[in-house]
Amino acid sequence: MEASAISLTLNEICHRVGGEVRGNGDVAIRGVANLTEADVGDITFLNGAKYKKYLPHTRATAVILAADMAADSPVPALVVAHPYLIFARTAAILYPDALPTAGVHAMAVVERGARIHPSAAIAPLVYVAADVEIGAGAVIGPGCIVGEGCRVGAATRLIANVTFSKNVTVGQRCIIHPGAVVGSDGFGNVMEGGVWHKVPQLGGVQIGDDVEIGANTSIDRGALGNTVIGDGVKLDNLIHIAHNVHIGAHTAIAAHVAIAGSTHIGERCTIGGAAGIAGHIEITNDVHITGLAMVTKSIREAGVYSSGMPAQSNDEWHKSIIRIRQLEKLMERVKRLEQQLNFSEKGPHLG
Repeated sequence: MEASAISLTLNEICHRVGGEVRGNGDVAIRGVANLTEADVGDITFLNGAKYKKYLPHTRATAVILAADMAADSPVPALVVAHPYLIFARTAAILYPDALPTAGVHAMAVVERGARIHPSAAIAPLVYVAADVEIGAGAVIGPGCIVGEGCRVGAATRLIANVTFSKNVTVGQRCIIHPGAVVGSDGFGNVMEGGVWHKVPQLGGVQIGDDVEIGANTSIDRGALGNTVIGDGVKLDNLIHIAHNVHIGAHTAIAAHVAIAGSTHIGERCTIGGAAGIAGHIEITNDVHITGLAMVTKSIREAGVYSSGMPAQSNDEWHKSIIRIRQLEKLMERVKRLEQQLNFSEKGPHLG
């Protein structure tokens, strides 16, 4: 990885992120890299025994690791309780975001009546509706649309080509990645006489602080109330969240997940890639749903839940499918055997 914008000694990094320096704390750190690819000037990290075999051969200038592995480090070390977390914080320090100059670009369209803080930055080809409010230090990147009734909190960044359709309120320090669409109409329709009729979507989307929304993720506004995304929620790319869904604080959801309308998901949950969540159900706090799972009923106890079939060789998969198809016949045989056994145990005995 190329050198960062700044250079710090290991002692200076320790002062900012915490931990204990073992070895020479005056070495200069100019970049970050993984354990096997790091070079002179880089700081790397070791997170767990699985990668310990690479530690003796690292070319890094310093390594972030836990106390039980510090004695094996051939280079100066920053000893911490959570190496990956501290590595992330170190990378953020060494590679600070370059924020644009405050102000409204001449090629942006801002309707009269919009309230934009002087420290906010509005990039070219942005459209801002008349009743929008944009907070201090916010960044609205190129090609974004901020529609009517929207509020953007302080230090929140819309990277590029983000669309806030209508009635979206987003908190502070959020990051919205390119192509995300927030506040679009929910899939509300009613059948009458063999014809679908659209149900007006009159609610909004309420997003808390420190939320990250991945590229091309879509969040529908509520039909009447709001769709709600709690503080600290992390959403990957290509997720669909339907109208009136509530997602609790600090829940993380991987790519390709689809959540149907009016479902409530608790706090600190994790949902693996390509999982499907049915509508009008409740998932309590601290639930972890593995990839490809299909959740059709409420989950009221914390824990890990799975339903997808793990990959196996094609021959094994065919055998499994054949066995699944034979289950009904097998059940019928078991029932007949049980009936015969019950008759035998209860029938007359000749002595």
